[in-house]
Amino acid sequence: MIIEIFGIGEPVWRGAAFAAIFLSLAVVELLHPRLQRPELVRTLKARRWFTNLSILVLSSLLLRIAFPAAATGVALWTETNGYGLLPMAGLPPVASGVLAFVILDFAIWLEHVVFHKVPLLWRIHRVHHADTGLDLTTGLRFHPLEILVSMLWKSAVILLLGAPAVSVLIFEIVLNGAAMFNHANIRLSRRADQILRRLIVTPDMHSVHHSSEPKETDANYGFNLSIWDRLFSTYLARSKHPPEDVRIGLAQYGNPLPARLFWSLLLPFRKLP
Repeated sequence: MIIEIFGIGEPVWRGAAFAAIFLSLAVVELLHPRLQRPELVRTLKARRWFTNLSILVLSSLLLRIAFPAAATGVALWTETNGYGLLPMAGLPPVASGVLAFVILDFAIWLEHVVFHKVPLLWRIHRVHHADTGLDLTTGLRFHPLEILVSMLWKSAVILLLGAPAVSVLIFEIVLNGAAMFNHANIRLSRRADQILRRLIVTPDMHSVHHSSEPKETDANYGFNLSIWDRLFSTYLARSKHPPEDVRIGLAQYGNPLPARLFWSLLLPFRKLP
């Protein structure tokens, strides 16, 4: 099942949104970088981008094979059959859509926490954290196995809720865009950052989570809405180091290993240090 809006299928909507957000953030990163990091010199950055985008392509291909209709297809099937808690509650469509969006956002926050806390899942998720640079492509660097597990989790939540298909499509686009945005190496004024992080996760807020300091990695798990970290006491306003001195990545891995594609793909199967 593929959802259509104005006669245009879900893959086209998602592809167009991805391209627009990616290109916009890439331009902003070029013109207004947050940091000029020594590990983001041209040669290594090109290698990192190749690896991170290759992982994205492989994850997307695997996901389309395993879940041809993706999350929106699950939602459309559920909606067609009237399953889920939201249809049972008899809420208006708009209310159901907004509630589904918020609950799905919490579900992704919770999933992220679990990926850090469960050793087997951390094996997979550390591919994302091993990146020694931090830019919009880091927000796309998720091992194919992590993408599959995430889709299974989202599908279960969608089935339980009976989330409207349009709401799920919007959520998927926002989630993808938010992941690129809050990993992006872009400069926001302190005032803009303070205003935005009251509602959403900003690059300055999420960069703390990618610090090699374990206490800082164990904070700021949100991808989109910032409320969950505040509610569950995992919010950390700033790193203890100045931004230019924050070491990004995992302390046990240094350049250039995480920038290598096959090394990154095989990382979940290596012994935990």
